[in-house]
Amino acid sequence: MEQVTVSAPGSVSNLGSGFDVLGFALEEPCDALTLRFTDTPGVRLVNESPYPLPDNPEQNVSGVVLLAVLQKTGAGRGFELTVRKRIKPGSGIGSSAASAAGAAVAAATLLGSPFSKLELLDLAMEGEVIASGARHADNVAPCIYGGVTLIRSLNPVDIIALPSADLHVTIVHPQIEIKTSDARAVLRPDVPLKEAIRQWGNLGALVAGFYRNDPELIGRSMEDVVAEPYRKALIPGFDAVRAACVKAGALGGGISGSGPSLFQFSRTKETAQQVADAMSHVYQDLGIAHYTYVTRINPDGVRVLETS
Repeated sequence: MEQVTVSAPGSVSNLGSGFDVLGFALEEPCDALTLRFTDTPGVRLVNESPYPLPDNPEQNVSGVVLLAVLQKTGAGRGFELTVRKRIKPGSGIGSSAASAAGAAVAAATLLGSPFSKLELLDLAMEGEVIASGARHADNVAPCIYGGVTLIRSLNPVDIIALPSADLHVTIVHPQIEIKTSDARAVLRPDVPLKEAIRQWGNLGALVAGFYRNDPELIGRSMEDVVAEPYRKALIPGFDAVRAACVKAGALGGGISGSGPSLFQFSRTKETAQQVADAMSHVYQDLGIAHYTYVTRINPDGVRVLETS
């Protein structure tokens, strides 16, 4: 095997009451990454995306992961990675995680899959350091494990894969930028005990909802009293979008990552499309360009498309 192409999914992190500990992978949108061996040591990057990406491997999310793979394995050859990115950087749906996890899985496949999922996660988190300045797993974990993941701990790393509920997902991505640092800055350093108890109750019920495949329980457990009340001010039209989604029949949802994307769960594809239309109408009225996606939870994470 000299070449492999993988599909690396977008992802939703935080997941309502699961702030910083829950995430899930998406069927759409996905990036395509093609990795091949070269006889020249090191990493060469080829960007076939509509978005500018760093061409220096040490400053590129995928490049850092591949350099870590070469160092970890002592491989005498190099890599050339071609990226066709469909997940816009800064969208709040895991663009950097797709690049990091996709590169890790592609390299492991070329090398004969020498890494466990925990090792793949560790490699992918190296890429997230480049993107956000911190090793976090709420996006890369579902990309590696697939479906819905719970991060019990990062020190030591402990990831629990949850069952993927039979749900449809609608996402709206307003074309504005929210820096993760700004989204973090609006949060309070301390959470009152009363609010913490409410959040714990919702999180426990949300996990139970996935295990029971109970859409109604999942929907009413999405309530976030820790981050959303402060972050929603950064997203134009937030309250109007939520009200329109409830009217259209959505079960519940919230902010994807640190935003600006918003997501909602629905029971059926038809309802999910009605929710997408409702979201779109709000942003049309506000005069804000946006994209919508009607998709599902991806149970596999990064997928190998072809090898040669």
